[in-house]
Amino acid sequence: MTGLVVLCVTLAAGLVAGLAMRRRDGAVRAVRAVRSEMDVVAAGDLGEELGERATLVQFSTAFCQPCRATRRILSEVSGMVPGVRHVEIDAESRLDLVRRFDVMRTPTVLVLDGAGKVIKKASGQPRKVDVIAALGFAASHESDAT
Repeated sequence: MTGLVVLCVTLAAGLVAGLAMRRRDGAVRAVRAVRSEMDVVAAGDLGEELGERATLVQFSTAFCQPCRATRRILSEVSGMVPGVRHVEIDAESRLDLVRRFDVMRTPTVLVLDGAGKVIKKASGQPRKVDVIAALGFAASHESDAT
């Protein structure tokens, strides 16, 4: 009887954990306020120029299936919105940035405003509409800073 109770509790806990992970997967979330210069990304950090209005930084790995779909989404969005760039980073070759921005899985997407401040982050494949909304937030964030 005790084994059956343990089994049921374990299954229930696994179900709750799985649903919580699924809900957070790909969600674009705000990040804490900029605490130091380490939270600001420069073109030299990425090896490419930042977008005038915003930059979408994608951390990927070679065998990551959702990374391909994320690449397609971010490329489409950056092509639709003027002043937005999409930069893809190979997480395996840039462990310094992975540690710096606490990347725990791929794909991870950082949304930078025009000044290079990280203002949004998504772990997992984001939805196109959420990326567009994050860019709208970046534009309003940039106008608030000026």
